[in-house]
Amino acid sequence: MNIILLGPPGAGKGTQSSRLVEHRGMKQLSTGDMLRAAVKAGTPVGLKAKSVMDAGELVSDEIVSELIDAELAAMGPDTGAIFDGYPRTEVQAQILDELLAKHDRSLDHVIELAVDEDALVERITGRFSCANCGTLYHDTANPPVQEGVCDNCGSTEFKRRPDDNEETVRTRMQEYRAKTAPILPGYEARGIVTRVDGMASIDEVTASIDAILG
Repeated sequence: MNIILLGPPGAGKGTQSSRLVEHRGMKQLSTGDMLRAAVKAGTPVGLKAKSVMDAGELVSDEIVSELIDAELAAMGPDTGAIFDGYPRTEVQAQILDELLAKHDRSLDHVIELAVDEDALVERITGRFSCANCGTLYHDTANPPVQEGVCDNCGSTEFKRRPDDNEETVRTRMQEYRAKTAPILPGYEARGIVTRVDGMASIDEVTASIDAILG
């Protein structure tokens, strides 16, 4: 089974991808992770990507398609693929169809984690973590039992990601809508798009995705 998980940053794609990997043995294909791994390993496509990034330019669709092609070639035929945050444009959607066909695969589901923008802003801007052990917390949804003390290791040092602020989150939402809106009609015409309430609890979202995948 090959699926695309869509949703703006903070919608929970990474969490749900991890659960699919754990419970169904699928492989998560995140272009960012693949790029970093290829650069670190010094593969031919990784070296090509590094020179582009070092020049401060965006990595081309051609390079990304080479990465995906290599990953699909290395995967067993019985392993399903989760495309996390890709494709983002109509051109990338076409490239993905061609790559899947090349490896005798097809796209089974496009699942969009639908979110409420204001609620997502609150979810993301409230996130913080223990600076020592990395345990995740939230100002209102999941604060430490004892204020200012990590439940897990007892540290009193916490940190927030610098880009977890309202302005950045709303900009990301705007970019997501602008880039993703054009690719959905094509998938909807094929009858493979399902929307899930991304604001529900993690377990509820997982159950909804399981019901879709069967």
